[in-house]
Amino acid sequence: MTTIDTKEAALPDDGAAGHLVPGAVLPDISLPSNRGGTVNLSARRGVAVVYVYPWTGRPGFNDPVGWDNIPGAHGSTPETEGFRDHYLKFRAQRIEVFGISTQSSDHHRELATRLAVPFPLLSDEKFELKEALNLPAFEAGGALYLKRLTMLIRDGRISHTFYPVSTPAAHAREVLNWLDDKRRAAASSP
Repeated sequence: MTTIDTKEAALPDDGAAGHLVPGAVLPDISLPSNRGGTVNLSARRGVAVVYVYPWTGRPGFNDPVGWDNIPGAHGSTPETEGFRDHYLKFRAQRIEVFGISTQSSDHHRELATRLAVPFPLLSDEKFELKEALNLPAFEAGGALYLKRLTMLIRDGRISHTFYPVSTPAAHAREVLNWLDDKRRAAASSP
């Protein structure tokens, strides 16, 4: 009997997010939300998990040309579902969740409705955040997409960055485990 390894291959760290270090200040940029209005993460007080993803598919639409050949491109819908499924665990720790892609707010509204997403999805359709933070990106089918990463934000500053994200479907759990480990370490230190 042959065993098939279905685990996703770990993506190599290409260093493209190495500048997103603890203490880095977020730019003063307001991004459109699927809920209407805008969100300025630099002005937001408290803690937030901000997961950045390339593109979510939509029923009846094809993936971008070449998508299947790009390591790490697939997985944005399962990643969003993971953050949705663990959302109450983040909120129990007073952590808000935000998703960001370069897709439009209209696309995000459809996605949020279809997947019952309980947190805001922000659009960087104009690449303002991408440019200001020099977020890693890749090209597919002649269009630019953000690479998958997650930033833990506290009072408008980065406190931790997860990059690369190799297992999008399990990433929300990975973030929660990291938070639990930090909390345990803080509780056990003198």
